[in-house]
Order: sequence, then C-alpha cells, then structure tokens
Amino acid sequence: MNPQVCEALRSGAFRGDHGDTLMVGSTQLLVGLGPAKDYSIDRLRAAAAKIGRVLVKVSARSVTLCESSAWLIGGPSVLEGVAAGCAFAEGLALGTWRIDDFDGTATRRSPRLSSLALWAHDRAMRSGLARGLVVAEGINTARQIAATPPNIANPTWIASESRKIARAGKMTVKVIDYSHAKALGMGGLVAVGRGSAIKPCLVAISWSPKKLSARARKEHVVLVGKTITYDTGGYSLKVNNGMKGMKYDKCGGAAVMGIMQTIAALRLPVRVTAVLAVAENMVSHDSYRPDDIIIMHNGVSVEVTNTDAEGRLVLGDALSWACDSLAPTRIVDLATLTGGVGVALGHFCAGYFCGDVGLRSALESAANRSGERIWPLPLWAEHKDFMRSQHADILNSNPLRSAHPIQGAAFLAFFVRENIPWAHIDIAAVAASDSPHEITGTGPTGFGVRLCVEFIAQMA
Repeated sequence: MNPQVCEALRSGAFRGDHGDTLMVGSTQLLVGLGPAKDYSIDRLRAAAAKIGRVLVKVSARSVTLCESSAWLIGGPSVLEGVAAGCAFAEGLALGTWRIDDFDGTATRRSPRLSSLALWAHDRAMRSGLARGLVVAEGINTARQIAATPPNIANPTWIASESRKIARAGKMTVKVIDYSHAKALGMGGLVAVGRGSAIKPCLVAISWSPKKLSARARKEHVVLVGKTITYDTGGYSLKVNNGMKGMKYDKCGGAAVMGIMQTIAALRLPVRVTAVLAVAENMVSHDSYRPDDIIIMHNGVSVEVTNTDAEGRLVLGDALSWACDSLAPTRIVDLATLTGGVGVALGHFCAGYFCGDVGLRSALESAANRSGERIWPLPLWAEHKDFMRSQHADILNSNPLRSAHPIQGAAFLAFFVRENIPWAHIDIAAVAASDSPHEITGTGPTGFGVRLCVEFIAQMA
C-alpha cells in the first residue's frame, strides 16, 4: 500500500465512513463506503456523486478505479461488475450535473469540466461504466427539461424538444395539436390548456426496433407523462407563494422523454411509445372554471370542482387515446399528481397504484435494482365510487380530503381499459428536492428514468 495512504489511515484523518473522502497527494483519492454489512449498489452510487464533486474541485481530467473488482456487491462476477460500474457512472454524472444555460455575466460559478476520462481495472465494471453514462445522460436530459423555466418551456417547446430526442434516437414522433385534440374529443386536455396563449398538445414518441427480443415480441409498452409546463392552479389559484416551483409540474413528462432517449441509445429490443399530455394551466377570460362539465376522450363526463386538479384531466385523455390508438400491452404513467402522496409517504419514495400482479412484480423488481423506490397504495372500487358526481359521471376532485393521494389514481382508472395492465406512479414528492439530495443535490432529480429503463430492460 502507498505509504501516504498508510499514514492517512494511521492518523485517523480518514475513517472510511460512508461519504468520507480524502485526497492523498495530488493523484489519489480515498473514498469511504461505510461498514461492509451496509454496503450496497445505492451506497456506491451516492459515493460516486460525492467523488465527482471532489474531482470537479481539483479539476481532474481522468480517474482510474483501482482494485475495482473489490467493489462488487456479491463477489466477482460479470453481472455484479456491470451493475457496480453502471451505478458508479450514474452517481458520478448525476452528482456533477448542473443547469448552466442561464449563467449570466454576474455568475460566480466556474464552468463545468468539459470531459472526464474513466477507467476501471475490472473489465465488466468498464462495461457498466459505459452503460451508466448513457443512463445518466437520459436522467440529466429529464432534469434539464424539468429545470427549464416556463418562459421557455411551454407546450410548443416540449413538442420541439421531443422531435430532437426522436431524431437523435431514430424514433418517430407525432404531435396532436389543439385543433386536432378538440376534433378527437379530448375535453380534458383542451379545457386545461385553453386559457394559455400557447395551446396544449399531445405528443407521441415511438421506439420500434427492427429486432425485438423473443420475450418481448408481442409487447408494446406505453409510457404516459403528465407534462404541465406551468401550473398556476387556474381559477383555483395557488396562493401564498404556492406557485413557486410549478415548472416542475412537467417532471413526469420530462422523465418519459429521458426514458425514451435512454432506451433508444441502449437499443433495447422492446417496442415502446411515450405519450406526453402537454398543457399550461393559466388564468384568462377563456380558462375553465369550477362547476364546468367537460366531456373526455372516451365520453366520460367530468364535473370540475377544482381547476388545480388539472393533471388528471390531461392524463385521462392521454390514457384513453393510448388505449384506443396504440394497442398497448402495458401502460405506466408518471405524474406529479398529488401533494397527498408526500404526506402519506414522505420524500423517500414514489407512491404507485397497480392492480395487475405481473406488472406490479416487474415494477417492484425494477425499483429494487434501480434504487428508485416505489410503494404500493390501494385502489379499490370504493375509491372509484368516491369520485362519482351528482351532476356528471365523475368529479375531478372530491371536496373531501379523504384518500387524497388515491383520488387521482381513482379518477384515472376511468380512462384505462380493464383488460390492459396499468400502473400509475405518483412522483410528486420525489421529482424535485428542496434540500440537497445526496446524489442530485437540490432541484429536479429525474426520478423515474432509472426505474423505467430497468423495467423495460428486464422485459428484454
């Protein structure tokens, strides 16, 4: 062992606790991973984020992972090496990312490093590093889209960015504009976006690889993302600074865009279509109101009780259209839907609703492998009945606060055919962080990209 390293260990300057780092000389960095019994892929990912921040401070241009085969969770194997390399690269790239598009002449921040060369002694880990960087790039794309302010990121901009992602990944894209949405009877999407000068749209991005996995030959996964580019609450106006941060109401759609970029870059042999329900919820003479009754894409009538429960309206149309037009075999939607899910589960995981055993098992397996936690919440017939309206088929929000995080899922259940496996993932509490997250810091997290990429990869 290097004498300087030995001295650092003897002196107690480095204890090896989780997150500890110590520069030894100018070329070696000691990294603490904590007790062996607590070591995990998630801990490695978090440690890599810390390492990345140190490397930025010292303006490193290259890094070698020494004795990397000893970092593996379950002992030396190709699978463990790839998993460890992937997690390390993800943490490194996520921990050093920041949005700098809007740095002006008064900025005090130094420019990001242009590049960092990575190397590991273990061959499998090197393979994982390459994959992890691709996944991290997709996550950071989701974070970039989420962080882009509403004076730029409006529905037209989302459609344009979708086209760029589709073009780069050799995917196809279809945009249903406002007039077409009206003709198709998308009353929810039309009502929510009507008050904005920038009208709503529905965007579909399709990945159809030439070679499909034998296991996934008959599969068509549809991912649906709530993409409210800004949410004022409409006439149920958000008050007491409640509007601050509402650019993050598009995090579901941003995650879906990042997922599509990643699966195309990884060439995953599974057919996948993303559907983005894109609107800006604004106040104007033409905005929808509480007491309005609107007719959704599948003919269900909805009494509006709260214009700030707009996400479920645009998602309802998107889910119904996907069922009718895409012949999905599985549907997963991602949405910053309810504040109640954060009250129920905190910022530690996303809440999800799924009545299909197979889909539920696949998502939980993907969550365990990806480190993006989800927790099941119930969705019973009584919850759907709770959304019934005196004047229309259903309410968009029951004025009673009972089962608040479940109300959104219960509403959405009216727009998915019962024979199609469907999961609703409410990411409202995990899509962005107000306090420093150990991997992504403050701001958007890109939650859902790792989870869904792993879910689709497992199908292959």
